[in-house]
Amino acid sequence: MKTLDKYLIKSFLVPFLASFTIVMFVLVMQALWLVFDDIAGKGIELSIIGKFLWYMCLFVAPQALPISVLLSSIMTLGNLGENYEFAAIKSAGISFFRFLRPLIVCVGLITVANFFLINYTYPYASLKQKNLLLNIKKTQPTMALVEGSFNDEIPNYSIKFAKKYGEENNLLKDVLIIETQGTKDDQTIITAKRGEITTEEGSKYMTLILDDGYYFQDHSNDQKKRRDRLRMPSSMAKFDKYTVNIDISDLTSKDLEEEKYKHHYTMKNMGQLEASSDSLKYSYDKFIDTKFKSMQSNILVSDMSKKIDTVKAKELRKNILDNFHTREKVNILEQASRTVKNKITNVQGYKDYFKRKRKDLNNHDYQFHYILTNSFSCLLLFFVGASLGSIIRKGGFGLPMIMAIIIYVAYHFINTFGKNIAEESKISAILGGWSGTLIMLPLAFIFTISAAKDMGFIKFDVILTPFKKLFNRLKKTDE
Repeated sequence: MKTLDKYLIKSFLVPFLASFTIVMFVLVMQALWLVFDDIAGKGIELSIIGKFLWYMCLFVAPQALPISVLLSSIMTLGNLGENYEFAAIKSAGISFFRFLRPLIVCVGLITVANFFLINYTYPYASLKQKNLLLNIKKTQPTMALVEGSFNDEIPNYSIKFAKKYGEENNLLKDVLIIETQGTKDDQTIITAKRGEITTEEGSKYMTLILDDGYYFQDHSNDQKKRRDRLRMPSSMAKFDKYTVNIDISDLTSKDLEEEKYKHHYTMKNMGQLEASSDSLKYSYDKFIDTKFKSMQSNILVSDMSKKIDTVKAKELRKNILDNFHTREKVNILEQASRTVKNKITNVQGYKDYFKRKRKDLNNHDYQFHYILTNSFSCLLLFFVGASLGSIIRKGGFGLPMIMAIIIYVAYHFINTFGKNIAEESKISAILGGWSGTLIMLPLAFIFTISAAKDMGFIKFDVILTPFKKLFNRLKKTDE
């Protein structure tokens, strides 16, 4: 390895490691801020919080690498250009691409490392981090309860409420509690306009204080004789205040390392995604085919096509209903109306299920291509950053930092936009996964050609000169 190559690699790795450390810290703190309320002040051990942060570091590392490569490449080439080292290298007869060769090899190794990170480490970190966070939430029932749906995490109880509010998120509105103990399903139902959750630290009970509600208990299953059960014996009472103590020892004693959720698409590598995608496609196609056959049989399409029309056309009136009496017309229209309403109800019933299956399939397909594009983005953004750095000829963390942020935000926005529209089946998962790369690739090509020919694609001096003059005038005014 020549001295120049060693110098270039050293000049690149120093800002790369500094950038990677800063970016990792920012991304981890951003992710931690989103879940801060869920883990802070909840009696969670420091070792568990340390594990969560470690998994978070592994989770965001594949995202931090492309940003660091972009920033360090702009800084490295910008410093060389600002100190006229780049001009000296060119005057020695070394071409731009020969000059970049050691850096391309270095970034190529980073790209390979990023592929292994996102294909193996990222799914593992996603699995551990998400399960750990969910298990932490379950140890605090007030955190686990979700408004607007039945919460079945607490053993023997199903709890639903319209809204959760208050400083500690422990006040409930429009509460519905159903006891489901043993074989006596839904025998006790409690409703209340308001509720409050109180749980002492270390206690194995969660106390629900309910206001202004009703208590209903069905005693049918307690009766041995069938005649007594048919009478449906029950008891009901209205209360102003009622206290319910719920045993949550099974939740608080759970292993926080338990891995219950393993099938999310971010928890799978490329091989697992491909296998899951094939299974989901088969299940999805089978679901569509079953629903089609069901609708076809209900409206008797196949039977209609088999029957031979024995009525002569000349005996029929143009308006089909005119061939029937008034009462028959009413019966036909009522039956048709009922059939249409039933079909609409059936379609609306499985529409959401259909959307969820299609969305899950799209996410699996998108994630497969995202692993490839995120790995390739290191090399792509390097060419953008290196050529841009040689053009602007500015080093340090000032202008290069601004340029890197603008470019990466645009790249990330395009990828996120592609993911969202691919998720909704508006475009294919392949196009959604590669959208950012397809748009950034021509930009990298243009910048690289401009830098190689020393064309000065963007004249930053013209843009920055008015701002420098304004800054100097303000400085003189202050003096």
